[in-house]
Amino acid sequence: SVKNKIMEDVLDEVVSTDDLKKFEQIYHEQLYKGSVTPKAQFEYAWCLVRSRYPADIRKGIILLEELFQSEDAEGKRDYLYYLAIGNARLKEYTKALKFARAFLQIEPGNQQVQNLESLIKKRMEKEGLIGMALAGGAILAIGGLLGLGIALSKGK
Repeated sequence: SVKNKIMEDVLDEVVSTDDLKKFEQIYHEQLYKGSVTPKAQFEYAWCLVRSRYPADIRKGIILLEELFQSEDAEGKRDYLYYLAIGNARLKEYTKALKFARAFLQIEPGNQQVQNLESLIKKRMEKEGLIGMALAGGAILAIGGLLGLGIALSKGK
C-alpha cells in the first residue's frame, strides 16, 4: 500500500548532505555563541537521525534525548517520534517501540505513529527470524566442527 511505502521510507530515507551541512552549521554557530535554541538543536538532530551513518544517528539520538529532558514541552511529541525513528534505524527496536508507545500515550489516535509502531514490529519480526536462522546456522557449524574433530582424533 502507498501508506506503508511512505512509512517504509521514513525509516530508509537519507538526509541530503546539503541539509545536514546547513543545519549542522547553524547548530555549531549557536553552540559557539554559548546558547543553542531548541529549534536549531532539533533540526540538526532531525538531519542526523536520517543520516546513513550509525555514528550520526547516535549523535542525533543524544541531541533528541537532551531536548526531551529539557523544559520544551512544545516539541516532546516530535522528539519522541524521531527518537523512535533513530532507534529503529539503528535496529534498536525495543527502544524504538518504547518511544513510539510513549508518544501514543500523549496522543493515542496518531495515525503516523501507529503506523510507525507496526512498521517497527514488522522489522523486529523480520530481523528476529533472520537472527534465529543465523544463530541456528552457527550452532550447526560448531556442531559439525566438533563432530569432525572427534572423527579425526578417532582415526589416529
